[in-house]
Amino acid sequence: VQLQASGGGLVQAGGSLRLSCAASGFTFGQDVMGWFRQAPGKEREFVAIINVNSGHTYYADSVKVRFTISRDNAKNTVYLQMMDLESDDTAVYYCAVDRHQYGLGSTSGASYDYWGQGTEVTVSS
Repeated sequence: VQLQASGGGLVQAGGSLRLSCAASGFTFGQDVMGWFRQAPGKEREFVAIINVNSGHTYYADSVKVRFTISRDNAKNTVYLQMMDLESDDTAVYYCAVDRHQYGLGSTSGASYDYWGQGTEVTVSS
């Protein structure tokens, strides 16, 4: 299983970015894909999750209105559309998969089986 995150970069506050997470080594089925982030000097935190079978999503309060997680099952890819970015969104963003998850998914990174390498997002104010 491999997860390849991409799409990060430098953006001004108020701008937008779309992150992608391409999964290989398995086909989307009863899985939950998640995005997490880790800012410098801080612990990793939950951002958003999606059950790729049901399409159910869940967001951290800090991003709920501004970020949208989606998936393209035909491409085995999950996206994170980020809008109205703030300096506090600066972090390395990681995608992860919780395989064979028949529930709503977890906001705890410990529940995830595989992780991508991360893509860096820097928001300048």
